[in-house]
Amino acid sequence: MATPSAASSGLTSPRRLVPGDRVAVVAPSGPIDPDRLDAGCALFRSWGLEPVVAPHVLGAHPRLRHFSGTDAERAADFQQAWLDPGIAAVICARGGYGAQRVVDLVDWTALSAVPPKVLIGFSDVTVLHEQVAQRLGLASLYGPMAAATSFITDPGTAEHLRRTLFEPETVRILTGPEAGPLVPGRAHGVLAGGCASVLAVDRGTPSARPSFAGSLLILEDVNEHPYQLDRILTQLLRSGALEGVRGVVLGSWEGCGAPDRVRDVILERLGPLEIPILWELGFGHGPSTLTVPLGLPAVLDADAGTLTLDLPALV
Repeated sequence: MATPSAASSGLTSPRRLVPGDRVAVVAPSGPIDPDRLDAGCALFRSWGLEPVVAPHVLGAHPRLRHFSGTDAERAADFQQAWLDPGIAAVICARGGYGAQRVVDLVDWTALSAVPPKVLIGFSDVTVLHEQVAQRLGLASLYGPMAAATSFITDPGTAEHLRRTLFEPETVRILTGPEAGPLVPGRAHGVLAGGCASVLAVDRGTPSARPSFAGSLLILEDVNEHPYQLDRILTQLLRSGALEGVRGVVLGSWEGCGAPDRVRDVILERLGPLEIPILWELGFGHGPSTLTVPLGLPAVLDADAGTLTLDLPALV
């Protein structure tokens, strides 16, 4: 197992939530189904939280129907929620596509001047997780979103997020029924990553990190055929993103084809890195999903099928 170093100390963790906290719901990407949003907000209220839906969450772009509002509106909702001192967490309503178009419209200097708060989301929210890590130095949660099907239909998904937010010391060890070694071994590093295609698209942009050196890289995706996954992983390899990665933790590959073909692509592309690779921890776009902290040090044990956090996700 790799020896922990100063580079493995992780990022600053926001505080855990308590009943009575106000949480902002924002939509930095695709349009939102109002019924699913209502169901998600009802769950938050059942936990004692007060969801505050941002002004443009149910909005629409005047021409591009794949956005919940204009770039400026989506960026403003995110920024205003983060700067609001009465908001304890910023929860994305859904993914899709669009966060790449708002990150350069956000005043990250202003966001860095306020106390830490937690960002929650997956899929397209990957680009925001990267910005929060790189520009704000904060840990965040790669987890279900307010209007995500898994969150509102699968009790296990909702409960794991609830415990991570309110009782983070109870979810230090992550595992899943299909978790096991694609490449055996143990490694220690800081958790980073998210949706593989979003990470690949981010390469070469001004704010992208040079590489994920020292990281345990989490990867998952949806509706990418095996040849497309090959292209995505090849881009990450050729761009230098995977130089110095200590281990890889794989999530769900919903709609990506037969699992054996997905495994073959991943093993053929990432196997030569000679680092532990854990298959299907159970996070991402699947019908049931774990919440995985980003920016925290952890131990990957591919043989045991576990990811063990050094510290609770939130303080």
